[in-house]
Amino acid sequence: MRAKHKPWAKDKLLAHPEVCIADPETYKGKWHTLFGNDHPIHIEIGSGKGSFVSGMAKQNPEINYIGIEIVESIIISALDKVLEAEVDNVRLLSVDAAYLTDYFEDAEIARVYLNFSDPWPKKRHAKRRLTYPQFLDSYKQILKPDGDIHFKTDNRGLFEYSLVTFSEYPLQLTYLSLDLHKSDFEGNIMTEYEAKFSEKGFPIYRLEAKFE
Repeated sequence: MRAKHKPWAKDKLLAHPEVCIADPETYKGKWHTLFGNDHPIHIEIGSGKGSFVSGMAKQNPEINYIGIEIVESIIISALDKVLEAEVDNVRLLSVDAAYLTDYFEDAEIARVYLNFSDPWPKKRHAKRRLTYPQFLDSYKQILKPDGDIHFKTDNRGLFEYSLVTFSEYPLQLTYLSLDLHKSDFEGNIMTEYEAKFSEKGFPIYRLEAKFE
């Protein structure tokens, strides 16, 4: 569903420069100076309304989080959640994830989260999927040598596609679950979509992977 346009969203984001970074390219290779520490940096691509990134930040104060969401009318909800959580280890970017290497230096990031990404089910739209090889190239470039990708989705087609692209890249799977909420995985923070789909009884697919 397309987000309702909120013409005041941009002004609200600009009103909170302590969280919403308007010029992320200026921090390329220098994100630690913005956070004021040398903690690992994890990024979530497609943060939506921010339940995951704000929840993770509260649960893990020793990690810095950057939430990326291109739609301003959606990311303002993430801003509200970050402010409500009263955490200082989150920054939000309203940018296109296709240009990650413009914002992050090589080997600057410790982990990439892909949560309930748009499946783009039509074959002609495959290049837009966040697990398409071109995106994997970007993740490999910005991730540290021991960095990894954590991926969750309710969409079986996207999960199967991603298993293929990961294996062909290649990436090594270090964790795999075909029904996360019935597994023994601990510390899971749910996204808005995750809560919605799990309530309907849909299985949640999850994997973790590292570049070989």
